[in-house]
Amino acid sequence: MLRVGDMQRSVKFYTEVLGMKVLRTTDRPVQKYSLAFVGYDDESRASVLELTYNYGVDKYDLGTAYGHVALEVDDAAKTCEAVRAKGGKVTREAGPVKGGTTVIAFVEDPDGYKIEFIEHKK
Repeated sequence: MLRVGDMQRSVKFYTEVLGMKVLRTTDRPVQKYSLAFVGYDDESRASVLELTYNYGVDKYDLGTAYGHVALEVDDAAKTCEAVRAKGGKVTREAGPVKGGTTVIAFVEDPDGYKIEFIEHKK
């Protein structure tokens, strides 16, 4: 679960920039929060991200415990190009991980969460 400062902005990033789908949403006005579950496939077949917007909170301190979300991709460089073309922020270009051969890259979502692309080994 990621807490987000603007649900529409975050859903737009995860769907339009990263190509996920909105799987379901919930709005709880009495409890003052909204949820959106996004992913690449149905929840019964794949992992999904829960985005949580708490009414009136537009920014969070990410803290030191959070690292990043990792997604496997076919081609990290092409995925970075696609993210950049859609206005996304690439923070580490595709290249081998230090001391290894696995190709990785990093992007950042609108709330500052890091997302790692790990290139599928062919």
